[in-house]
Amino acid sequence: MTVDPAALNSQGMQALRQGNAQAAVAAFSAAVAADPAAAILHYNLANAHALAGNGAAQLEALNAALDRDPYMPHALLARGKLAEAQGHAAAALSDFKRLLAVVPEGESGGGPNFQAGLAHARAAVAAETASLASRLDAVLTDAASLAAGVEAERFRHAVDIQLGRRRAYVHQPLVLNYPYLPAIQYFDRALFPWLPQLEAATPVIRAELQALLAAGGGGFAPYVRYPRGAPVNQWSELNHSDAWAATFFIEHGVPNPAMREHCPQTAALLDTLPLLDLPGRGPVAFFSLLKPGTRIPPHTGATNIRSIIHLPLIVPDGCTFRVGNETRPWIEGEAWAFDDTIEHEALNPSDQLRAILIVDAWNPYIGLAERDLIRRWVRELDEHGQGLAGFSAA
Repeated sequence: MTVDPAALNSQGMQALRQGNAQAAVAAFSAAVAADPAAAILHYNLANAHALAGNGAAQLEALNAALDRDPYMPHALLARGKLAEAQGHAAAALSDFKRLLAVVPEGESGGGPNFQAGLAHARAAVAAETASLASRLDAVLTDAASLAAGVEAERFRHAVDIQLGRRRAYVHQPLVLNYPYLPAIQYFDRALFPWLPQLEAATPVIRAELQALLAAGGGGFAPYVRYPRGAPVNQWSELNHSDAWAATFFIEHGVPNPAMREHCPQTAALLDTLPLLDLPGRGPVAFFSLLKPGTRIPPHTGATNIRSIIHLPLIVPDGCTFRVGNETRPWIEGEAWAFDDTIEHEALNPSDQLRAILIVDAWNPYIGLAERDLIRRWVRELDEHGQGLAGFSAA
């Protein structure tokens, strides 16, 4: 006689609806025996054991379901709630975290009981995280003070990532991904000993920029300029818009004589800085203007062989810049260097213009001999017709 597991499952479901635990256990047990590989049958058997009040048998059936489907949301929720009811908080949280990793944020399916269970799991995980965060903040704040600078910041970020307060970002270069470089969001200033020289010139650079703006010159043009028919993606609002505009002192290593004439002291300073010297690619140096109420959307740059330096010149209140998981306000006259192949974005929520000087330099973790190799490599690519299109500052 052929045993039909689907028919037995239907009998079991009817018994569950009628509150007949004994009949449900019998039907689902027979269904499992007929089709032991079906995770849903083990899960339904677990529900029958739950109705009968047999926690040990319920757990065994849930384990069997998850052996067959380790990411079955309803089974994870049920096992987590069972562990919680039995006083096993760590096991419950483990299942709740797996459940929340499986179910996308905003998922509305599964019925009202499942949604209520999801809300319970989120609340339990949030409470546990908050408790752990409070403990770590109290205990480790003093410990972090034993380190300094970059080490202390890296430690704090590690704790935040473990707690879910930050996420870790990686290189996402659009053109050239140079391997084994550390994914550092904002570089340590000590790696750029010439930044104080640049910062000291802020008043002169700002004065030349203001004179340029007052005269209505400088050749400012939209920074984002995709041709017709190209996929603009997140740049649709800024494409060919002067809301984000730039004028270049040096573009792809080629000086702009007009800007050298308009801003001679800034141009002379740039000549003294150890910028990216990659023929046909760098250095790049330009004034960047962000109009009031403008947001530069999250994006990544061309290659991690370089670093990008911002020198803030005109910064209204509220203007911010995010690289990876850290958002900072620009402060006039205080430069920073960052890796633009890590996702970044900018915001000017004010009613005034924001202006900065942007230049690029080598990634400080690439040595002099390696830079020579990269120059030869890029030159050969160009000569072979395989140049790195899209290699520009961001």
